[in-house]
Amino acid sequence: MESSIPIWLIELLIFLSGAGLSAVLCRLLCRSRKIRKQNTGLRQEREVIFDFIHNIGEVFADAEEIHLESLLKRILFFATKTGKSASGVIYLYSEDRTKLFARAVSGIFPPLYDAEQVRTEQMLAKSQYLETLVKTRPVASGEGLIGSSAAVGSGIIIEDAEIDARVPNYTDAFMKIHSLLIVPMRFGNEVLGVIALANRTDGQPFTAGDLNLLQAMADQASVPVHYAGLKADLDRKRQLDRDMQTAQQIQMSLLPLQLPKIEGVRLAACNLSAFNIGGDYYDVIQIDKEHLGIAIADVSGKGIGGAMMMAVCQGVLRARAPQEKSPARMLSELNRVLSANLAEDMFITMLYMVFNIRTRELKVARAGHERPLIKRAHQGSPEALDASGIAIGLADAEIFDGAIQDVSVQLEPGDVVVVYTDGVTEALNERNEEWGTNNLLQTINDESASGVDALIGAIRSRLARHVGAQQQHDDITLVALEVH
Repeated sequence: MESSIPIWLIELLIFLSGAGLSAVLCRLLCRSRKIRKQNTGLRQEREVIFDFIHNIGEVFADAEEIHLESLLKRILFFATKTGKSASGVIYLYSEDRTKLFARAVSGIFPPLYDAEQVRTEQMLAKSQYLETLVKTRPVASGEGLIGSSAAVGSGIIIEDAEIDARVPNYTDAFMKIHSLLIVPMRFGNEVLGVIALANRTDGQPFTAGDLNLLQAMADQASVPVHYAGLKADLDRKRQLDRDMQTAQQIQMSLLPLQLPKIEGVRLAACNLSAFNIGGDYYDVIQIDKEHLGIAIADVSGKGIGGAMMMAVCQGVLRARAPQEKSPARMLSELNRVLSANLAEDMFITMLYMVFNIRTRELKVARAGHERPLIKRAHQGSPEALDASGIAIGLADAEIFDGAIQDVSVQLEPGDVVVVYTDGVTEALNERNEEWGTNNLLQTINDESASGVDALIGAIRSRLARHVGAQQQHDDITLVALEVH
């Protein structure tokens, strides 16, 4: 029986079957190629992530050598590489956490603020110019996209930045922002800063996957950044400790090794330096056979700067003392010499006295320092000797000279003069109560008849009982003179 199916139909079916199989095979081949391409891309991303983690691990291995700036550059390099980004920036919070500062910039990252002030038409080094703009413009917490990401602690993705009003629209092609990615750098519950990337190199917008990947990297990178900050703080503290130690050594070298022994006068002094503050200075100068100079000062500056000012002060004082018997003119000379070299936040309070051993006349000038206390041999309570004047470094020569003055007082045998720094009266106990001027006056009244050595010892003893276990917060300096 012959088949009723035409030969042409059978041939058509065979052709269609072959074509269909070819189409299926073609689709399978295309899908296989796509899967291989995706796998290759995933392997590359995985290698980049592993490379990044490996480099961060190296930072931990060299923890003693961490340098924050180089660390941030390394982090940003891998962030832009992983995110396929043309440019990027890392912002970190300032110490008071009120502002964010750009600490690392990669590529040409267009400023996200003050776009109207950016001028690049005639700039040859445009990249350096833009980097300077970004680094010198701090961002307040909560301000704009950068500040918002830091304040809220979550990432921001802008796929089409050209239609987003929050993103500056630059006319220069090399500065146009097409896509933007911003993530916070989180260490525990604290946001350390922000990483921002602009424009993928393949021209595609950033994706949610890019955001998640960059956030994971940012959180990982926050760990060494946090510890690098701690190390930087520790290094600063170590340097400050070294400066303080050097300052104390300078300070101690300036103080008299022993007080002069002069007929008709007995002297005693003490200086107790606080652990972390150096600033007190005293000196006793035998000007000639008839005159004795006594100086006491307190420098507001701490560290080596304050100690160096004390050294200059001593040098001028000892050089000029034989020619200048007026304490006021001596302090004026010191003000002229020191004012030009004092930092804006530094000043010196100083008291200078010249005692005539033959006539027992005491001349006093006071540049903003505590008043000297005089206990008369045959009178009751000690009295404070007042003299006008302002601290060295707070005014120009004309104003200072107009304010300073000499005050003279005649002393008698048995009289005692005590000069001191504010560390004595402002010494605090565990209840933050000051020892006070009244306690000092009472101690002088009670102990002055026993001699200046016993008096200084009594003041130190009573001060120690008042302070107790409280840490000394300021230098304590005393000089006492007794007339015979």
